[in-house]
Amino acid sequence: MSWKKNEDKLFLHLKDNYILDLDWSEGKYNHYDCFSLKYECDIELKCRNKHYDELLIEKAKYDKLIHRAEKFLTVPIYISQTPQGIYAFNLSKLPEPVWETRGMPKTSHFNQRQFVDKVVGYLHIKDAKLYK
Repeated sequence: MSWKKNEDKLFLHLKDNYILDLDWSEGKYNHYDCFSLKYECDIELKCRNKHYDELLIEKAKYDKLIHRAEKFLTVPIYISQTPQGIYAFNLSKLPEPVWETRGMPKTSHFNQRQFVDKVVGYLHIKDAKLYK
């Protein structure tokens, strides 16, 4: 599964260079990928093969990160890697995205070709901290 290898590489890059105490979340299907106790944040990681100035986030993921942050007093972080860099969004400091429903592949992880409606929004890279 190349998506998992890409997220593993991104995780290790962040841990080695920026967030030394970064650790994976427990459980296979958590609503966040990793966390930092030092920075008190929960992080969702995404790796994209193409670069866009506006990066997609699913509303379900957004809502779960925000809810968890409110419940545990953590910072919800969304990190998306593209060929042009690593973009980190502090969701607590941004306005909620404008949501729209789009037909999209059910999942990009398991080669499922069927399309389903997903509610998504976009985060502009100008609102992110850029890492290389």
